[in-house]
Amino acid sequence: MSAAATTAGARTGTTLRRRLTALLVSTGVLLGLVLVVAGFVLSRALTSQHEVTEVYFDAVTRADSAYVRLVDAETAVRGFALTGDEITLEPYDRSREADVTFTVLADELAQTAPDAELVADARAAADAADRWHTQFAEPIIAQVRDQGGEAVSAAEVEAGRVLFDDARAAIEAYLDELRKDRATAVSELETWTTATGALVLLLVAGAVAMGVSLSFALRRWILLPLTDLGQATRAVTQGDLGHVVRVEGPGEIEQLASDVEQMRLGLVTQLAELRSSREEITEAHQRLTEQAEELRRSNRDLEQFAYVASHDLQEPLRKVASFTQLLQKRYGGQLDERADQYIDFAVDGAKRMQRLIQDLLGFSRVGRVGGEVVDVDLAAALARAQDQLSERIEESGAVVTHDELPVVRGEEPLLVQLFQNLVGNAVKFRHPDRPPAVHVSAHRVEGAWEIELRDNGIGIEAQYVERVFVIFQRLHAKDLYEGTGIGLALCKKIVEFHGGRIWIPETEGEGTTIRWTLPVAEDETPGDGDDGRS
Repeated sequence: MSAAATTAGARTGTTLRRRLTALLVSTGVLLGLVLVVAGFVLSRALTSQHEVTEVYFDAVTRADSAYVRLVDAETAVRGFALTGDEITLEPYDRSREADVTFTVLADELAQTAPDAELVADARAAADAADRWHTQFAEPIIAQVRDQGGEAVSAAEVEAGRVLFDDARAAIEAYLDELRKDRATAVSELETWTTATGALVLLLVAGAVAMGVSLSFALRRWILLPLTDLGQATRAVTQGDLGHVVRVEGPGEIEQLASDVEQMRLGLVTQLAELRSSREEITEAHQRLTEQAEELRRSNRDLEQFAYVASHDLQEPLRKVASFTQLLQKRYGGQLDERADQYIDFAVDGAKRMQRLIQDLLGFSRVGRVGGEVVDVDLAAALARAQDQLSERIEESGAVVTHDELPVVRGEEPLLVQLFQNLVGNAVKFRHPDRPPAVHVSAHRVEGAWEIELRDNGIGIEAQYVERVFVIFQRLHAKDLYEGTGIGLALCKKIVEFHGGRIWIPETEGEGTTIRWTLPVAEDETPGDGDDGRS
């Protein structure tokens, strides 16, 4: 599967965002509808419960109480008509003083009850009760109080009974209708309660179904594609770069798989380039190894040649120098002035050639003739160099000072030669207006000791600080300052042989500053010499 095809598939595939959005929206709509229906059903159930437990319950209770009081009032009136005793009227008086009568109940039902027939029955019961009160009870009570119980006829009592029977019938009809409506409300409450329970179960089932659907969708849309992508990626990371990364799933995961496939193709390309580069590097390394070996052979040959040449030249040169000195001693002043001058030239040239050969011999021996590597006290090495230069130091009036110097590992004769050359240069290139002053110091740098030698001589111009370390390089004419031009080159070779480097930094003030580094001895602890002293 190519990268272009993979990218195209990712573009046309439905994205995970859209899939999840569609799933969540559809599920949310269904749950919303169920919640709306549940809210309606719960509202109806609460309304039915209110009607049953409050409206109808209160109405039945209060109607029964009013009916009982009316029956007690009728009994009290009949007893008063027979006896004329006022005590027997107490139930009637309580009935008339009660706050709840059928008239009050009818007025309240007219405002709260939804059933018009029930309201009509309540009005009929109230009217019948009022007729009994106004047409029988009140006249009979007034008649007995005025004329006594004997004044009440049987016909009047019968008329009162008929009125009360009418009121009883109307009240019982009202009570029957009220209980009937209450039973209907109870039935509706049971229906809505059952519907509420069913909706709760439906909500639970819907939530479970939504969770299952979401789990299935996440497993199919995310977990399985990511597992396939992880397996393909692990195969690539374990070295199977030929394994094509192909995953079917939502657009985002297909796009991610496409990116991983692009990365795999890039790794394949880079690996091929690295293999080609490795082959080139291997070939170049082989060529460099051959060239280095050839260079080492050439250097060994050159060093051997320099050593043999300088060593073999010393004997004939020694004879030339000896005989020219004998000529100068024996025949000096016996020949003409020009002959004396020629002899002087020959003697001087032989001496300079001897010094040059000796310096070349010493230069060629550094690193070739291995000496013993020991702990070298640089202060002691500097003192030995001063002893060897004692005549020149005394003649020039030079003062050589130093701080505390460390102990390093190296070849002591070479390090003494290093100090001898540097201090000798400081004395040789002194300023004509002041005596030479040389100071040596040392301080610890990372992994090495940095040694500094500073003088107050004529100094070195910045443009020549690199040339002075090149062999046979001279900055002054030989008639001004004697020398072979090998001294600082020899110093550089000695320092580099010990694993350090030497350089001339920019010097503030007068004179010249030369610095070089020497590795820290292996047995020194990291804290040794942190203050710049051994």
